[in-house]
Amino acid sequence: MSELNVPTAHNDAKYGEIAKTVLMPGDPLRAKFVAENFLTDVKQFNGVRNMFGYTGKYNGKEVSVMGSGMGMPSIGIYSYELFNFYDVDNIIRIGTTGGIHDDLQLGDLVIAQGSCTDSNYAAHYNLPGTFAPIASYKLLRGAVDAAEKLGVHYMVGNVLSSDVFYVEDMARTLAWKKMGVLCVEMESAALYMNAARAGKNALCVLTVSDIPAKGLATTAEERQNSFTNMMKVALSLA
Repeated sequence: MSELNVPTAHNDAKYGEIAKTVLMPGDPLRAKFVAENFLTDVKQFNGVRNMFGYTGKYNGKEVSVMGSGMGMPSIGIYSYELFNFYDVDNIIRIGTTGGIHDDLQLGDLVIAQGSCTDSNYAAHYNLPGTFAPIASYKLLRGAVDAAEKLGVHYMVGNVLSSDVFYVEDMARTLAWKKMGVLCVEMESAALYMNAARAGKNALCVLTVSDIPAKGLATTAEERQNSFTNMMKVALSLA
């Protein structure tokens, strides 16, 4: 961790311009929405590749928010740099997810305790077995407490972090349901692995944006500008 490593090819920020806790939506416009609607004294620290990043204050505490892009390779790059170059301690992904558990409805929250994956991301660590990516317990417990206070419907458990959005065979995705997996997204496993390797903390707080088996889905605008409950939960952890 050194000022010599920053800025990077993907981040304009100077060392010290990013808070210890970063909220990380996939969509950079959702990062902009959080900054404009929840933070005060906001300064933009990144615009490279339009992956917007901002630092401001929430209830007097400094917090940053930055987009991650879609998929494990993208969040893998951004979270690695935040943890290892900018000395960030906590990254909380605030993203959308497709529900597969029968008890989930559109707009419900999922707090990802663990992350199954069909990705080969862990291979580069050269481990002699299968790594189980899990969330920071401290952040997880705080998120559960915050969701309880908000009175929102939420579930805690395993999610599937997939490399594929348009699956060839939906039955392969739904097969995870029999193992108690709650939903499908595309970033959490890489984030949790990067956090583990760096000795840092990570959590994913997700909003159910679609339920593929039932043909239910929200609009792109709703994904970008609503789903504020997960933002409130994540901000309470800053």
